[in-house]
Amino acid sequence: MMSYMDSDRSVAGTARHFERLAKQPDSPSLAYRLVLAIAGAKLFIHMLLSGRYGYFRDELYYLDGGRHLAWGYVDYAPLIGLMARVALLLGGSLHMLRAFPAVAGALLVALTMIMAWRLGGDRFAQGLAGLAILCVPIYLAGDSLFTMNSFERLFWMGCIYVLIRIIQTGESRLWVWFGVIAGFGLMNKHSTAFFGLAVVIGLLLTEQRREFAKPWIWIGGVIALLIFAPNLIWQIAHHFPTLEDLHNVRVAHKNVEMPPLPFIKQQILVMGPGLLLFWLAGLWHFMFGRGRKYRALAWIFLAFFLTMMLLHGKDYYVAPIYPMLFAGGAVAWESAFERWRITHDKLWPKALVLVVTLLGGAVIAPLMLPILSPEHYITYAAKLGFKPAKQEVGHESLLPQYFADQFGWPELVQQVAEIYNSLPPDERAKTGILAGNYGEAGAINLFGPRYGLPQAYSRHQTYWYWGPPTENYQNLIFLQFSLEDVQDNCTTWQAVEHYNRYGMAEENTSIYLCRGVQFDLRKVWSHYKHWN
Repeated sequence: MMSYMDSDRSVAGTARHFERLAKQPDSPSLAYRLVLAIAGAKLFIHMLLSGRYGYFRDELYYLDGGRHLAWGYVDYAPLIGLMARVALLLGGSLHMLRAFPAVAGALLVALTMIMAWRLGGDRFAQGLAGLAILCVPIYLAGDSLFTMNSFERLFWMGCIYVLIRIIQTGESRLWVWFGVIAGFGLMNKHSTAFFGLAVVIGLLLTEQRREFAKPWIWIGGVIALLIFAPNLIWQIAHHFPTLEDLHNVRVAHKNVEMPPLPFIKQQILVMGPGLLLFWLAGLWHFMFGRGRKYRALAWIFLAFFLTMMLLHGKDYYVAPIYPMLFAGGAVAWESAFERWRITHDKLWPKALVLVVTLLGGAVIAPLMLPILSPEHYITYAAKLGFKPAKQEVGHESLLPQYFADQFGWPELVQQVAEIYNSLPPDERAKTGILAGNYGEAGAINLFGPRYGLPQAYSRHQTYWYWGPPTENYQNLIFLQFSLEDVQDNCTTWQAVEHYNRYGMAEENTSIYLCRGVQFDLRKVWSHYKHWN
């Protein structure tokens, strides 16, 4: 038990600590209004444009996940399904759905600025960090869509903020909060496990390895595991469908696999060529500069970057790790300006950096945000020579995938409804809808009720768990099936051409009305799944 004398020493030590702080008039303070202004601008931009195009393919899938709440899904963690359920309870509109990533993006801007402050940055560094995050191309695109990616960045940087405070204060009990944030990060996206591995490597390669000799980091790990446990139990009970799905992607060579140099080039492009000197400055600052105290952050970045490069990860897999580098880079630039004696009497170099950053963001914004019409986008992209790298081998469209997958869904459902409602009532009651992928199934289930359409079924991804249908349909409307499959399984059939200029080319296939289905979907369902 602490003695009264020990207690007195503790109080005296605390008093001396605050006295030292009081004697540092130049110690930077957090620019609250600046944080609110830049984060607010981020929120305003995304909310303003949230209904410009249509529902994204994955958003349709997640909404159905919200209608089928579970502790796990084949190809995503459960938290996004819970958020989709909340959005549905609040109306399920596109504006409501996309308010979630817009808020997450704004919070990331604020958190990065706060990290810059914690790293010793004054107003210029805080503002530069916020503007940089505001202008990152992949963040502009990602925070416009209801996916796991916006929340992933926020969870990871929440962990990094806690780590910064542990390094600064030596307060190891903060690992408890690291564990809480990491646990919810795992429930958001399983790639957080690779982030956790990178953190371990970063700690082991620096003096922060001493944390492993203390109990709190292990307690934090247990807390993260306990939060993640429901999904882990679901995976075990369902024989690890996520691992099976990842295996199928790998053996089918579905994703584009980039060698190291193209991978690095793509990182520069998606993070913004004009912002390269900012995050590189952060990496240098942590590894060799005045921020060497935080060298663990540099090793965390390098460990994760190399892991994704060697595993042929998609370019956006690395995106969540960069904000800490922008925070450190902003501090490094501010320190450089101070060394170059650029102070209050010579502000134009700082102003120039900020203006150039904003101008670069303004030029790239129409390529990432749904500002232009599709026709004007194609013209604008051609003038800039912009052509995003393909993420998957089979994806073709006039627009980049993050735009193309927002077009064509209402029109597709309307065509299906015309086919379905053209049938006599008695025949209609015996007709089901079988979709080829989760986008089509999600679109039918979102837009179909207004036309009186029944629930769509699909063997694709988690939709396989949401089947089979309860009755044996005599007729089926097939979406994205080959003519050979239709001919082999239908007594008679009718084809209706479907085409959408700006959607994904894979959706431009005929819709088939199959009469006299020659198989019982309920009986074949157990071995009918398609996890790609």
